Amino acid sequence: MSALQQQAPGGGQLVPFAALSATYFAHIGFFNPYLPLWLKHLGLPIVVISLLASVQSFTRVFAPYAWGALSDHTGERVRLLRLCAAVALAASAGLWWHGGPWWIGLVLLVLFTHTSSMMSLTEAAMAHLVAGDWGRYGRVRLWGSAGFMLTVFGAGAWFERFGMGHFPGWTAATLAAVLACTLWLPDSREKAPQADASREPIAPVLRQPHVRWFFASLFFHVMAHFAIYGFLSLYLDARGYSKATIGLLWAVSVAVEIAWFFSQGRLLRALPMVGWLWVCGAATVVRMAVTAGAAEWLFALFIAQMLHALTFATHHTACIAFVSTNFPGRLRGRGQALFTVVGYGLGAVIGVVAGGGVVSRFGFEVMYGAAAALALVGTACAVRTDGLQRAKDAC
Repeated sequence: MSALQQQAPGGGQLVPFAALSATYFAHIGFFNPYLPLWLKHLGLPIVVISLLASVQSFTRVFAPYAWGALSDHTGERVRLLRLCAAVALAASAGLWWHGGPWWIGLVLLVLFTHTSSMMSLTEAAMAHLVAGDWGRYGRVRLWGSAGFMLTVFGAGAWFERFGMGHFPGWTAATLAAVLACTLWLPDSREKAPQADASREPIAPVLRQPHVRWFFASLFFHVMAHFAIYGFLSLYLDARGYSKATIGLLWAVSVAVEIAWFFSQGRLLRALPMVGWLWVCGAATVVRMAVTAGAAEWLFALFIAQMLHALTFATHHTACIAFVSTNFPGRLRGRGQALFTVVGYGLGAVIGVVAGGGVVSRFGFEVMYGAAAALALVGTACAVRTDGLQRAKDAC
């Protein structure tokens, strides 16, 4: 990460963010793909598994905006990040006791309430530090992808050999690493905003047509993606793939994600940032359709997972750029929180809960077909966003 320090201005300030991103997504890299398999290991039915898996998305409906407002009010972003990491680590101890679905749900609620907003706080700060240099942003963000790939592949091999009983131990170890990296962040407090600045209204921005269409495209795009995040491991397990193979397929998606983040400074120039939204949407339609109809061919699954470079990495950067442009200054924290709430909160909750119902009644293939349809709607909304943004810029 020394290369980050050589990039000025603010390069040295980005190194702790890269470390936090690496450890946070290392935690996500094993937790999200293998949580459904651990719950299955406990003997829970698919509907209960989908409900428990949706707890993370449920917390994203309220936690990011609440933590963001508190950090804006106090200026104590670093201390709040440390508090969130410490409470999450303590809460993870509850996973060692198998108290049934309600107990697991309570533990996950406490844990996710404190982790689901951590990256929205850091993303807002990073967007400010990189000052529109999205190639630089990508080189920081790729460390998170590297951490994800390390654990999704390593945990898959570990669980294949030793079983899913070690899941709570992996949770504690990765959250301890996250806490350690929050302690590395600069121990600084932001100046409290002036009274008039802190009350800068967000409603006028939300009333702009291109902003409303953007959030609509985000909602459907992320809802479609939870066919991957919530059910891909279960789908592949039902198809007879080994846990090591499942981990490899997850790792492929993150490998192409890393490659894109590293080189996106040059690649993103091919289109306006808002134009990438509908390109990523179209790639998502293809990805879901291939996953639904060609899962018996491992090669086809590899191709579908490689589309992750567009369906997540490119889409994520384009969204961060859109939020940073349309929610400047004191609006940026709330804009970033809304990005998390609308996409990974509301969209994800509906995607996971509805997906579990569809799978239990009609099977995985129908659920992935529905995800392709949702992605198509999101793509149409993104095309509309692009057109309205161009019209606004032309005025």
